[in-house]
Amino acid sequence: MTDAPIEISTHPSIREIGQADWDVCACPEDGTGRPIDPFTTYRFLLALEESGSVGRGSGWQPRYLRATQDGQVIAVAPLYAKGHSQGEYMFDHNWAQAYENAGGRYYPKLQIAVPFTPATGRRFLTREGFDVIGMSALIQGAVQIAADNEVSSIHATFCTEAEAIAGAELGLMPRIGQQFHWLNDDYKTFDDFLASLSSRKRKNIRKERATAQGFGGEIVMLTGDQILPTHWDAFWEFYQDTGARKWGSPYLTRAFFDIAQEHLRGDILLSFAMRDGVPIAGALNFIGRDTLFGRYWGCVEHHDCLHFELCYYTAIDFAIAQGLSRVEAGAQGEHKLARGYLPHTTHSLHWFGDPNFRDAIARYLEAEKGAIDHEIEVLTSYGPFRKSNPEEQP
Repeated sequence: MTDAPIEISTHPSIREIGQADWDVCACPEDGTGRPIDPFTTYRFLLALEESGSVGRGSGWQPRYLRATQDGQVIAVAPLYAKGHSQGEYMFDHNWAQAYENAGGRYYPKLQIAVPFTPATGRRFLTREGFDVIGMSALIQGAVQIAADNEVSSIHATFCTEAEAIAGAELGLMPRIGQQFHWLNDDYKTFDDFLASLSSRKRKNIRKERATAQGFGGEIVMLTGDQILPTHWDAFWEFYQDTGARKWGSPYLTRAFFDIAQEHLRGDILLSFAMRDGVPIAGALNFIGRDTLFGRYWGCVEHHDCLHFELCYYTAIDFAIAQGLSRVEAGAQGEHKLARGYLPHTTHSLHWFGDPNFRDAIARYLEAEKGAIDHEIEVLTSYGPFRKSNPEEQP
């Protein structure tokens, strides 16, 4: 370790930092297998950038952070200047309204995040051995950039719990949320998982799977070279339909899926409902070293329970087969609870330049934390798993 000064710079393209320097911070484990987090890899963030999913006209303007010391990159962060609060999944619309009602200008703000991706992962990406100094440099650099440009706020969303603790010690305000995750209790088969559920929930899932699989075709799971360009033609149609119904317009461009076929298909699981070789519904997942991340779903035909099958049950099948410990099913959705996905805490960090507004947000976050902690406790108590009752058998 050296006492040499650390230099902070921002970059409008991740290419200016380069794949080797980015990935040595984002996923040093990638050389020995899958990255822990597929979303902070150079290839994923570059795909967003080069497809036009972020950049001009999107409201997500890249300003990637880089920290260097003695000419060596020691830390990086996916930083964006945001012109709105869309595609974040940790909502601050009420903060923006309050800030502007008080005469302030909330946008642009700075967002340290993976766009459109409510998946937990490191946001302050450090070279091995530079965890503490690298994160501190990135935070100090972001705060200085915000202050120099009179930007209202900084938000690091879906960071890890360890980052939330460290960030709070460095003066940022932590916030919690909740998502539904499935945890693999060393199951060897889907039936092993079912055996851990209450009788009623177990029967309901079996019924749902039978209903879904009776749609008149077959369910297939595709990854890597099994995925063909024609599969993206089908999935784009699904994605557009879902995006139009949920968000008004899709976040990802068509070009993103073409780039995914070329550079990301090894990180992807596509689950399709096929009839006569033609996909009629599908779900897109990303594969991490220990976690399967559910991202998007869509269909051109509606069939009972097909959404549950493709988004939740085939994801569990895949996780069990691959020995993954977790499935993160994305944002929201209490219907996931009955399907074996329990509530888990998510984390974010926040900074505001205005001290009065910062104090008001701090009080809000304290009250919100109590409410979310209570919600997680209540939802967990309604989970589908068997209670400690030795007389109940699968």
